[in-house]
Amino acid sequence: MKKTSLFILLLFTFLSCKKEEKLQLDSQTLEINNFIWKAMNAYYLWKDQKNILHDDYFASQEDLNSFLDTYSDPEVLFEDLIYDREHTDRWSWIVDDYEALIQYFKGVRKTTGMRVGFVYEPGSTQYVFAYVRYVLSDSDAFDKGIKRGDIFRKINGQRLTKDNYIDLISNDVLNIELAQWSGNDLVDTGNVISLTKSIENESPIHIASTFSYNGKKIGYLMYNGFTYDYNWNLNNVMINFAGENIDELIIDLRYNPGGSVATMQYLASMITGQFTNEVFLNYQWHPQLQAWMQERYPNSLYRTFVDQMNNGEAIQHLYLNKVYVITTQSSASASESLINCLKPYIDVIQFGTRTHGKYTASVTLFDSPDFSSKNINPNHKWALQPIVLKISNAQGVSDFADGLAPDFLQAEDYQNLGVLGDPAEPLLHTVLEYISGNSPLPMRTSYTNQELYYLEQAYQDNQYIGELPELP
Repeated sequence: MKKTSLFILLLFTFLSCKKEEKLQLDSQTLEINNFIWKAMNAYYLWKDQKNILHDDYFASQEDLNSFLDTYSDPEVLFEDLIYDREHTDRWSWIVDDYEALIQYFKGVRKTTGMRVGFVYEPGSTQYVFAYVRYVLSDSDAFDKGIKRGDIFRKINGQRLTKDNYIDLISNDVLNIELAQWSGNDLVDTGNVISLTKSIENESPIHIASTFSYNGKKIGYLMYNGFTYDYNWNLNNVMINFAGENIDELIIDLRYNPGGSVATMQYLASMITGQFTNEVFLNYQWHPQLQAWMQERYPNSLYRTFVDQMNNGEAIQHLYLNKVYVITTQSSASASESLINCLKPYIDVIQFGTRTHGKYTASVTLFDSPDFSSKNINPNHKWALQPIVLKISNAQGVSDFADGLAPDFLQAEDYQNLGVLGDPAEPLLHTVLEYISGNSPLPMRTSYTNQELYYLEQAYQDNQYIGELPELP
């Protein structure tokens, strides 16, 4: 009898503890879900298209809580609040660790050191191969001899497909089997290289150089991300270009997925200088917030060309009337906005392939009273990176969902990528020949390989505005 009573007591205690744990878990999930809904209700660009985000959809907080209680996974709730994920909003995302997100925006991420692109294999719409675009120095990939142009189609023994390549490349240890071209076909070499990811801090300024070509002094910047923490370094590049008295500027954005709108504003101001205080870009929030901002803070609805950065440092102007850019389908967000917003003022001559097609911007929303990074709820680390506005140029041009078409179409040749920054590299060479007055080299008008997009931490291409307006 005593043993039975003891068993019942222990069972009751166990069940009570489990119930208490579940209540705590449910309470925290509800807290997170409340944050997600209210943040999206406040700022999401397509709020009007999602009835469930309308201000009057729930009669009370109790009604909202009843709805939110049906979601045990905050990510599922977030996805259900997204408008037309497949075609319209391809970019909003959610994270459960905002500290890692903050580091990502600073250029700090876990990587093998190789930056890769993914392309369909010739004649296939299922299988893909990876090609190495460039390699970070002082990384595992660099130490093991991986170089630009290397190709592989297997990771950890599995063939890459359009359905698994993101999952496979996301592993911390990558055993890649190199492949090579045999005519227009790929064959595996049997050479397997094991790569391990570590935390790296990547400068977005991959190459900054000057050289003479057919009597002209050329400034060449390969810029791989609009990373706010490197604004000072970017300005120093322009100081060097000005000191070298460059005649022409080439900005290589072929692998640049976007980043800080403020940094993009600074770069545009560095390229020019003759348009200070003129409107560079316009913001368009969801209608309710746009009207409120227009009434109270109209000056926050646009950005101008500037002559200094937020820290007071003077911007080095080049006073150019023309700039040459290199793009691919991996050129997105702030890369596209730079091109689009400069066009009303100077000639922007574009080489390469059509860009990604992202004319929107996001902001990081935290679980705090005003969704800013101040007084964040200490109970969890979830944060949102939703699309909150559209960006247009001074003439109102936006919504380029199909990307920005190049003036001169030329895709990268995966069998002959060349050396980045070398005047003989195919894309750069075409630009230099054009600047020299020579006819561009013969170029195909269509391509059979369709590029896929990927950023190593599986975050989508994005640009972010960096600060929040006050809410009504």
